[in-house]
Amino acid sequence: MDELARSAPRGTSGSATGGPSPDRAALRNIPRTDQLLSDARMRAAERRVGRDLVKAAIARAQERARNAEITPDEVADAAAAALPTTAASLTEVVNATGVLVHTNLGRAPLSQAARDALATAAGTCDVEFDLETGARSAQRGRGVIDALSRAVPGAQAAGVVNNNAAALVLAATALAAGQEIIISRGELIEIGDRFRLPDLLASTGARLREVGTTNRTTVEDYQQAIGADTGFILKVHPSNYRVEGFTREASVSELAALEVPLVHDIGSGLLVPHPLLPAEPDAATSLRDGANLVTASGDKLLGGPQAGILLGDEALVRRLLRHPLARALRVDKLTLAALEATIAGPLPPVARSLAVDAAALVDRAERIVATLTAHRVPASVVASAAAVGGGGAPGVTLPSAAVALSEDLAAPLRSGPPVRRGDVPAVAGRVEKGRLLLDLRSVDPQDDARLIAAVLAAAAP
Repeated sequence: MDELARSAPRGTSGSATGGPSPDRAALRNIPRTDQLLSDARMRAAERRVGRDLVKAAIARAQERARNAEITPDEVADAAAAALPTTAASLTEVVNATGVLVHTNLGRAPLSQAARDALATAAGTCDVEFDLETGARSAQRGRGVIDALSRAVPGAQAAGVVNNNAAALVLAATALAAGQEIIISRGELIEIGDRFRLPDLLASTGARLREVGTTNRTTVEDYQQAIGADTGFILKVHPSNYRVEGFTREASVSELAALEVPLVHDIGSGLLVPHPLLPAEPDAATSLRDGANLVTASGDKLLGGPQAGILLGDEALVRRLLRHPLARALRVDKLTLAALEATIAGPLPPVARSLAVDAAALVDRAERIVATLTAHRVPASVVASAAAVGGGGAPGVTLPSAAVALSEDLAAPLRSGPPVRRGDVPAVAGRVEKGRLLLDLRSVDPQDDARLIAAVLAAAAP
């Protein structure tokens, strides 16, 4: 008898969960783990996800039988239904929220070129090996550095670390440990999950010299704070909020004229100006205006994997990359490959979603609604307003179109049985005024068919 069955409470007066308890004969009929492991479905899953996850699914099904939720004859099928589709716990999600760079959904979705590059890098590759000479290569990540240099010719040098916070930590440690960083009080930002920029910078041993006020900081404020202990001036793009009304901030060109190293954290990662986002800073313009070092995120408007981008004066970038801390912050081969393909390859999904015409979104929504209503799923096309997200372009709305469904479908689309079985991807939309809206600006057109399949599966009786 299975060891778990032997440990079950005796008698039929009730189970530990308060439900009915099977008799001892039924407990003896629960299939043993070794029997279930010989099932063809379990053997196939073991090759795909490993023995431990298969045994966990079996144990859950056996426990359900002990609690009289299913019969012993149903254990094998229940275990098979509970098998994970992959060895990782992450679930694929179609982002229909209308937020293009959704932090909770992994920020920027990668382009197919970046995914292909990931597949190549996932195996053995020449990340630090010169195939011509058979010796160690002169520079790790040469391809992505070259791609950044081509994309931003005004940068004398470039580097990559594991995220934008790491880029700032490296700059503060290498350039201002034990010294002062001059920063406007209006730029002492907090982003998600209580991450506060002042705490990050102070952790490096640098001292913050705050200047100006929340709403007004002039170049004279910075100038008066410069002294022998000044490491650099830091200008930070607020990213996820706007200050309006009686305001003033010093420009990059004004600060560059102070002849103190100027580090500009542009945040969301635009390498060059974008016509739809005129207020969003970009690396090329910042360097042209005199910034010595620009830091940015790789997984926001740039549209690539999580990374911190360093662009600027050659001596400054080299100083950072040669600092001992740089080794702890360096990226792996997967990030190098995906980032290079994002920069050098075709437009990534975020850029395509920004550029798509609103009329095209309406056409897609009408086709989806026609298919759903043909299958007797109530749906309609509604106008919508999408957002950049990820701290980029706060306050900017993008005209969009959405498929409106019953609010009751929100939960099944996220985590219903078809999603748990891996039959369809999870779909995340947003609920407004008692309706579930699936905003198509954040959905890749190639995912429309899968979106329809997910809705039909969620709405099925």
